[in-house]
Amino acid sequence: MLRVEDVAGHPGFRRLDGLRGVPYDLRYAGTNNFASLNLYGTMDCAWLRAEAAAGLEAAAAWLARQRPGWHILVLDALRPQRVQEAIWHDVAGTDMEHYFANPHRGSIHSFGMAVDVTLIDPHGREADMGSGFDEMSEASHPALHAEHLASGVLSLAQVAERDCLHEAMVHGGFHGIPTEWWHFDFGDRERVRRELPRVW
Repeated sequence: MLRVEDVAGHPGFRRLDGLRGVPYDLRYAGTNNFASLNLYGTMDCAWLRAEAAAGLEAAAAWLARQRPGWHILVLDALRPQRVQEAIWHDVAGTDMEHYFANPHRGSIHSFGMAVDVTLIDPHGREADMGSGFDEMSEASHPALHAEHLASGVLSLAQVAERDCLHEAMVHGGFHGIPTEWWHFDFGDRERVRRELPRVW
């Protein structure tokens, strides 16, 4: 276990503001999130494992070639175990439980190997993804795109933006999940949990 206060001195991590072409706005470090609370307090959570950071730079470079002026905006990166436990305490037993990893098993965010991201245009405006970050509803599920298109919940343009984000992240070595268009893991989850230190 590694304390978040010690991450700055750990050679396996890189700070987000040192990544090329990757702006960030950590939503859990403010009140623009599902809880309307600053969940990180004074903790510096603007970090990723070096391998995930390199992958994110690669994803950003691919996007810049495909859509000049566009960027991947990081909404969450390293999320300490203590924060994950506090969130779980509040959501366990509710409909929101399915959108957060049980801290006993471990969120990949707590290893610095997951990011929550969206796209921003050349004017700094967030792309219309059809649902908001941390919107815990079926409208956020990539696995249901075909159904949502057929029912009109999502438009072709909104799905195209999600697909663009997904393709960029795949080019960086990330993979998404069925329930959140914004969440991407780097590497195999079981290997991450088995081999890397969790950040407390």
